[in-house]
Amino acid sequence: MTLAQGCALPQSKTLTADALMDTPLPDLLAELGISLSVRLIEDPTFCGYIVARGDRVESVVVSSLWSDLVQDSMARAMLGVALRVPLPPLPEQFEVTEL
Repeated sequence: MTLAQGCALPQSKTLTADALMDTPLPDLLAELGISLSVRLIEDPTFCGYIVARGDRVESVVVSSLWSDLVQDSMARAMLGVALRVPLPPLPEQFEVTEL
């Protein structure tokens, strides 16, 4: 799979919650062929989003306003939702909304 192809949805048959949470994020994204962008998102309550086209996840975008830990955690949480990987709930102040 190339980066341009992105990651097919759903991916839960091959991606476990342990792999999603334990694999270093750059390695995980490379395995899945998904790019990560850190951008200024001026809304301080918005952590980021996933870009999906059709049945493919192409990229994860996280806000530069948040710490590295929150960026990493939200990227994994958003991937979990997009790829249908069951994960424990996020802390109360965070939520992932699927549109």
